[in-house]
Amino acid sequence: MKKILFILGPNLNMVGIRDVNTYGAQTAESINEQVGQWAQELEIDLEIYQSNHEGDLIDKIHSAYGEKDGIMINAGALTHYSYALMDAISSVHIPTVETHMSNIGAREEFRRKSVISPVCIGTIAGFGKDSYYLGLKALLMHLSDK
Repeated sequence: MKKILFILGPNLNMVGIRDVNTYGAQTAESINEQVGQWAQELEIDLEIYQSNHEGDLIDKIHSAYGEKDGIMINAGALTHYSYALMDAISSVHIPTVETHMSNIGAREEFRRKSVISPVCIGTIAGFGKDSYYLGLKALLMHLSDK
């Protein structure tokens, strides 16, 4: 069974409340429950971690070193400017998939660039909560190929 860390960044605890037109009305809690169910079906040992604090996310990534087989991350707004998060992902040498519920390429100009993409094995965006299912599947396929 593969061990995967799913990291959610700032404000993703407010999904279902904030910007419903972009993220939908389903709550973050119910989406996390669904992701947990998908992980069970895929036989993944999944840990979900959300924080609004960049340093906490970095610490969590560091703690995955030697403990997790893969990381899936929706870094929220940190996607677009956190070189520290990029360095953390890069430093642990754990295959990481970047995910976003919205299509960041079709949003505001500042959201179109991801500074973490270059250190991730791939990016899945624009499919709502299903981006997380697709991210888990892609990560699992990548790990199975190794």
